[in-house]
Amino acid sequence: MFSNRYILLSLVAIVVALSSLSLAQQNPPPAEDALSEAAHQYFTDVPLVTQNGDSVRLFSDLLKGKVVVINAFFSTCNGSCPRVSGVLSGLQEQLRDHLGKDVWFLSFSVDPETDTPKKLKEYADRMHAGPGWLFLTGQPDNVNFALAKLGQKVARKEDHLTLFIVGNNRTGLWKKVFALTSTPDSLKAVVESVLNDKG
Repeated sequence: MFSNRYILLSLVAIVVALSSLSLAQQNPPPAEDALSEAAHQYFTDVPLVTQNGDSVRLFSDLLKGKVVVINAFFSTCNGSCPRVSGVLSGLQEQLRDHLGKDVWFLSFSVDPETDTPKKLKEYADRMHAGPGWLFLTGQPDNVNFALAKLGQKVARKEDHLTLFIVGNNRTGLWKKVFALTSTPDSLKAVVESVLNDKG
């Protein structure tokens, strides 16, 4: 026969369990967490390398929780690439201390076999790239995988898209901007709209 104390303890355990369940239902996981997990599964953590020789993961290190401006380029390009990089360089001047804190620039090479970290460091120096502007390369298969996830993979490097992709991983807002018709001012307006998105 159960003692009164046993019954009382059982009732307390049931009340605690029901209270925990109620709290869990009242406080479901934030939508941001679900959005981040979905983005993680899509982009994956394919490894890449920066102009400084640092190994980074596509989602966890470059995209997660960040507002980013993405473009594709190659260091030996004499056509659109210098113009597009020039727009980012001008925007960098306007953003100043916000770059690398509130906003990140991610420039992906479409020619990873040529664009070693050393080559990208030289290119970054020519663009006066500061902290928060990363130039990315790595194993060709990894780079091509990342480019494909970003809608930037091309068969020939000369055919790369001249777009800026401005994204806010926290809210899931992504915008495409024609790079060749952009100015630092016009791109800044798009970046601010994405940065201030509340989801």
